[in-house]
Amino acid sequence: MIGRMRERVVAACDGASKGNPGPAGWAWVVADEGETPARWEAGPLGRATNNVAELTALERLLTAVAPDVPLEIRMDSQYAMKAVTTWLPGWKRNGWKTAAGKPVANQELVVRIDELLDGRTVDFRYVPAHQVDGDRLNDFADRAASQAATVQEPAGSDQGSPEPPPSPDTPKTSRPAKARSPRRSGGQGSSSRTIKAKFPGRCMCGRSYAAGADIAKNDQGWGHPECRTAGA
Repeated sequence: MIGRMRERVVAACDGASKGNPGPAGWAWVVADEGETPARWEAGPLGRATNNVAELTALERLLTAVAPDVPLEIRMDSQYAMKAVTTWLPGWKRNGWKTAAGKPVANQELVVRIDELLDGRTVDFRYVPAHQVDGDRLNDFADRAASQAATVQEPAGSDQGSPEPPPSPDTPKTSRPAKARSPRRSGGQGSSSRTIKAKFPGRCMCGRSYAAGADIAKNDQGWGHPECRTAGA
């Protein structure tokens, strides 16, 4: 377990599912004082959804860090963040039922995370995924989780594993991002236009959408229409 190395620890965690559901993996990374990846761990989940992978990554991070260490946790999953920071209190009051009276999805993981958060000082920070020059820690966790999902093998700094390879979802240069900018601000109403997805994809909220689903443009690309105004 990671003990008190300094006053505050900055970390990131991420999950990946190749198919949602499909081969899945999780990963967490803890930074040194210069916010450079210092310790990390990743593992396979077999076949699972992206949401299960995201929650597992958070649960493993909280398990790995001593409870008396103040944490800043960077995540690109709005579902996982809202589950533990916004929705969880209401779920508990309702006997682990949603507002519609249905059982909370992934309840076992959510309950475990709730237990691990009890008495801790944790600051959750949302960071967009797959960005050129994006958050370094989140990118590292994303790459490690993606590799674990693909190869279904554990890895980590304690095992002497090499740094995980680049994610295929992240542009290699800033040129693609610049090329997209005129379309975001053009006169075609791209900010409000909804189209049918030609291919399945992943919204910035962490949930996937299927081919043929309604999608709309947001600052990070294409995703669910209701997520296009979500802030980073």
